[in-house]
Amino acid sequence: MKKHSEFFTFRHGQFAITMLSDGPILLGGEIFAPEGSKDQREEILLRLDGDRTIAPAQSNIPLIVTANERILVDVGAGNRFQPTEGQLEENLNSVGLNAADITAVVLSHAHPDHIWGMLRNDGTLRFANARYFVGRREFEYWTGEESSALPEGLQPFVEGARRDLNAVAGNATFFGDGDEILPGIKAIATPGHTAGHSSFVLEGDTPLVITADAIASEIVSVEHPDWSFGFDMDVNRACQTRLALLERVAAERAKLVGFHWTYPGVGEIARNGNGFAFTPAERTGR
Repeated sequence: MKKHSEFFTFRHGQFAITMLSDGPILLGGEIFAPEGSKDQREEILLRLDGDRTIAPAQSNIPLIVTANERILVDVGAGNRFQPTEGQLEENLNSVGLNAADITAVVLSHAHPDHIWGMLRNDGTLRFANARYFVGRREFEYWTGEESSALPEGLQPFVEGARRDLNAVAGNATFFGDGDEILPGIKAIATPGHTAGHSSFVLEGDTPLVITADAIASEIVSVEHPDWSFGFDMDVNRACQTRLALLERVAAERAKLVGFHWTYPGVGEIARNGNGFAFTPAERTGR
């Protein structure tokens, strides 16, 4: 549990941003780098502060504060996915806010570690006073027949997504590619990880892009952008999306926020020969 002073906070234009956490999930090398060799996977896991078989993938959740809004992008998994998660509300309290203070929740996609923190154990909404912003394609995928055709092993994901998306449907604004969700915040369609996965751009002197899982790892996705992430649902499309997003953010010198990156999950990506390289925010001087 971090103390208030230990959270990474920065300003971007009109936005004051504090990087909170729902806690890490623990993943094996076959999830971080499905196409990697045994040696490559072990090296990656060690670089991610794990051992040779498993490493933490953080759950970095930006709290975005403006003059009128207190916004969360994704809500973590609560305690429903892995026992190491479920820390978001306590961390929110530690920076002086309660769940009731959140005015808007923006969802990137409906995988468990991003959405299953929506409800408390008694079934009530955790962020009861918030408006919810959900990608239309993502909502239609998980609540429609397409997801019913997923393998039996993924049906718990479907059930959880339907539970949480339907819980907010009556108070949701649906968005598409390029829509301004809230003042200064626009959606980017970044499909492949899920059918309707979205990233978000915050306006400023340079853009700030909340990548969610379109760039799932600051190591694998950047140094091996043609490799998949183990939870990518459409591997080929996710790869195309990832490469296009990497090209865009490198060209724009955008600041980035990544959900599963090493805390605080903030930095920049630049061209490095024929590939890309990541520089964490602490070393950018910005």
